[in-house]
Amino acid sequence: MAATTENLPQLKSAVDGLTEMSENERSGFINLVSRYLSGEAQHIEWSKIQTPTDEIVVPYDKMAPVSEDVSETKNLLDKLVVLKLNGGLGTTMGCTGPKSVIEVRDGLTFLDLIVIQIENLNNKYGCKVPLVLMNSFNTHDDTHKIVEKYTNANVDIHTFNQSKYPRVVADEFVPWPSKGTTDKDGWYPPGHGDVFPSLLNSGKLDAFLSQGKEYVFVANSDNLGAIVDLKILKHLIQNKNEYCMEVTPKTLADVKGGTLISYEGKVQLLEIAQVPDEHVNEFKSIEKFKIFNTNNLWVNLKAIKKLVEADALKMEIIPNPKEVDGVKVLQLETAAGAAIRFFDNAIGVNVPRSRFLPVKATSDLLLVQSDLYTLVDGFVIRNSARTNPSNPTIELGPEFKKVANFLSRFKSIPSIVELDSLKVSGDVYFGSSVVLKGKVTVTAKSGTKIEIPDGAVIENKDINGPEDL
Repeated sequence: MAATTENLPQLKSAVDGLTEMSENERSGFINLVSRYLSGEAQHIEWSKIQTPTDEIVVPYDKMAPVSEDVSETKNLLDKLVVLKLNGGLGTTMGCTGPKSVIEVRDGLTFLDLIVIQIENLNNKYGCKVPLVLMNSFNTHDDTHKIVEKYTNANVDIHTFNQSKYPRVVADEFVPWPSKGTTDKDGWYPPGHGDVFPSLLNSGKLDAFLSQGKEYVFVANSDNLGAIVDLKILKHLIQNKNEYCMEVTPKTLADVKGGTLISYEGKVQLLEIAQVPDEHVNEFKSIEKFKIFNTNNLWVNLKAIKKLVEADALKMEIIPNPKEVDGVKVLQLETAAGAAIRFFDNAIGVNVPRSRFLPVKATSDLLLVQSDLYTLVDGFVIRNSARTNPSNPTIELGPEFKKVANFLSRFKSIPSIVELDSLKVSGDVYFGSSVVLKGKVTVTAKSGTKIEIPDGAVIENKDINGPEDL
């Protein structure tokens, strides 16, 4: 039986009995559920969708350059807060604890790199850009211990938790914790759309406003390309844009990413889930929808305060059904990018691909640990020796999925500056100083092991057994 608004009073009284939730969390959760039950899903009329103009999605190279004057740059940075979404665990990559503490390169973690970057800005311009980490209840304790190691860094680090909502048992529509699931399984963090209310509820937003801060730059902690960009910040301040989403040209790897559209005179995010079935292929084509959301967002702090207090941020609800320990549960989430349509004078900016370098799997780790990139002042910079603007496509089999296994299978990370694609499956090991070029496939059949020798140079080759080496 599908749940209806008639289920609300029962759910509400059950939630009132959950002592682990704050008053803000209770009202936020009930608000989300009642919106979901009333079926207020925004219906998109396909024929009304328009491609945004250059005024709405500004090409990055058309933005005015930043002056060489150090004091002008300091003034810009004095208005900025950097916020990293740090609620995710490294479970997909076989790690325990926050994903941001996975080592990315030269023994440094995501978090190390972020701290080094901001510290360099603060040292260079004499400013105090704070770093804020939005944790979830999954990452809070570990992150607290980890940030202690930065006590002497020239960067103020703040943390706050995003909301903790109860998973709902699907067939009875009651909160799972009220049925006796007392551990973490009964709860979930409701997506990064929660960043706006949680920033205000934590008291951090008012504190930053009182210090004269104006904008927050929000990005995923695993996106190595999401570094502070002065050109974007200057543009937003000059043009009084309350919200800016960085988008970048789609490649065939990004066909599912949300895109910006003009709709009834406003800019908004269109996600694949909102697309009618008969238009999904059109949505995935890179002809009509050429850009996708990187989830690097720049948002005006006063505007966040105003909209959250007016309860005006009604982002599309993303229902996420799961099965945990054989129980079918529902968690309702929202995404920060969908908030774009509620802000005044919102824009997108079409940025270079270098600002989108997420590490979601070990295949991404291979890219950033290879000679395709170098590390300078905490920034990951692409090797200019590579002429192809796009990165090689890399597919690694399940044997490489966990970071520990991945690392044990490479004596050193191969050179891939001239690689187009790599596909590895089965029990495969790489020696040191291996060079891969063109299209390379290595397939070890079940029960056999392939070891690529030290110093091997492999170009445009299919390797199916030791005899092919």
